[in-house]
Parts: sequence; structure tokens; C-alpha cells
Amino acid sequence: MDRILLDAGSGGKASHRLIHDLFFRLLDNDYLTRMDDAALLPVSGPVAVSTDGFTVSPLFFPGGDIGALAVHGTVNDVAMLGARPRFLTAAFIIEEGFLVADLERIVTSMAKAAKEAGVLVVAGDTKVVPKGAADGMFITTTGIGEVLAQPAPSGHRARPGDAVLVSGFLGDHGLAIMASREGLSFDVPVVSDCASLNGLVEAVLAAVPEVHVLRDPTRGGLITTLNEIAAQSGVEIQVEEAAVPVRPEVASGCSFLGLDPLYLANEGKLVCLVPEAHGDAALAALRAHPLGRHAARIGTAKAGPSRVVITTPLGGQRLADMLEGEQLPRIC
Repeated sequence: MDRILLDAGSGGKASHRLIHDLFFRLLDNDYLTRMDDAALLPVSGPVAVSTDGFTVSPLFFPGGDIGALAVHGTVNDVAMLGARPRFLTAAFIIEEGFLVADLERIVTSMAKAAKEAGVLVVAGDTKVVPKGAADGMFITTTGIGEVLAQPAPSGHRARPGDAVLVSGFLGDHGLAIMASREGLSFDVPVVSDCASLNGLVEAVLAAVPEVHVLRDPTRGGLITTLNEIAAQSGVEIQVEEAAVPVRPEVASGCSFLGLDPLYLANEGKLVCLVPEAHGDAALAALRAHPLGRHAARIGTAKAGPSRVVITTPLGGQRLADMLEGEQLPRIC
């Protein structure tokens, strides 16, 4: 069989062949292959749980694909609670006629990403829908992790005086998807930053005694994420625009396309707010990790109305609201 047929989602022999011959072979572990209706997991203490759906278009893009993205995205969401991700579940909605070779490529990518992140895919589901009903494939993943930080970082815990840090260049993923989707090319290729950040998070947690906020600025980008934090915590977040790291090729591409890199999605970056006294230590911990070597301090949380204020390179200030509308759909 070189393409997925409707009976592969029937629950019968074709379903079992697909599960055993492809998913079990590539994602093999003792929890998954028991074939129970649920996985019995050895987790104790506070648990972090996150669920996310992935509908990215195109399915394959520079720097990743929907399979790796589904792992990285959910691992990162769990890690942002100061947790160590351990287990994932994955549900696949596959369009009839989808190439089995492409499915194997995607699941292979998931397996590689999961191994690198130190997580196991322990349960899952597969559904096949008629041709034209799913645009290839959708994946939903749920992540489970053990909380390491006490108290756990939260968007509600930002305080006046906190240093605001980012772990590296912003906008790479959003522009990579746009370029791939529209067949655009740049003098310097733009590649998605898709990556699991749990190791980076643990490095920061080990370096400083208190981390107030961790967030990954995915849809809506940096400014939308900072607005969410400002609203949750009741603080004003002031950002120095010149301090925000953006690759020159991303800045140029955004200028050409009329996009703002501060609103573009990222899939391998985090925002970190820590007390001022720990700002330098947190920044050093980020820069010491391969995924944070371009980290920067970009601003400060202040007492004031819940908003984000950007100071421009010329010294002027402007309010930066949440993203309005859909700058780029089907980004993750």
C-alpha cells in the first residue's frame, strides 16, 4: 500500500496493520505497544498537562515538518510551567490518499524529536477522513510532565522590576512558513527555529532561585505574548526595540512582505521574566545553552496599566497591542 485508504481508519485489520507496521515500529516503547485503551504512567507529585492541535501548511518546511512541530510545540508548552516533559499522546487525522511514504517521514521526524527531547509517545489514535476533508494531515498532541519549579512559573507571576529576556532571534518560523508556502526565496535562506526547549528551561531553573514567567511566543509572536503576560499580571512591560534580536534576513524579508517580525510565530524560543537581581544569571544560563546563545535582555516590567510599551531606536515610545486579525494562518 503506497497511499492511505479509508479502511485504515476503520478499526479493523487495515488499521491494525498501519498501527503495527508504521506507528509501533517508529515510536516503539513499552507503554505504547501494550495496546490498552490508556497508558498507565509512573508520575507522582504536581503534573503539567498541555494539549495542542497542529494544522501547519505546508506539512514540510525548511527546518522541520508537522511531525517535529507537534512534538516540539507540546514539549515546550509543558516546559513553560517549569516542568520536565515525560510523555506525549498523539492523534492523527489523515486524509484519504495521503502518501504512506510521507506519513512515515513525518512519524520518523516525530520519533527523532521525541528522542532528542527525552519524551515517549505513549498513546495515540488514527482517523482517516475522505479526500479533501483534512488538507493532508492534522495532528493533536497532549503532553504530561513533572513540575520541577516551586512555585511554578506563570503568566500571573510577573512583578514590577522583573527583567524581560528572550532566548534568541525572533520571527524565523513565521517567515520560513510564509516563504515555503508562497515559493519565495531570499539571498540567505530562512529556516524555522523549531526545537524543544525543555533542556534550556532546566538550565535556567538550575541557575536562578526564582523564575516568575516562562512563555513560548508562538502564534501572535513576541508582542502578543507580552500583552498576555501584562494582562495576567497587571503590569506594564517596557521593551527596547533595538535590543530585540532579529536576523537581518528576517528583518529584510518582513520589510519586503509588509510583516512585523515581533508578531511572527516562533517555535523554538522562549520569553523569561525573572527578578532584576537574577537577570544577569538567567541571561548567562540562556547563553550557555546551544538554543540560547543569542539570548538578550529586551526590557523590564513596571508598575502601571496592563500594556506593552516599545521604545524605538530614536527614543520615542509607542503602544504595542495584541495581534489583530490573522497575520499568517495555518502557522502551526
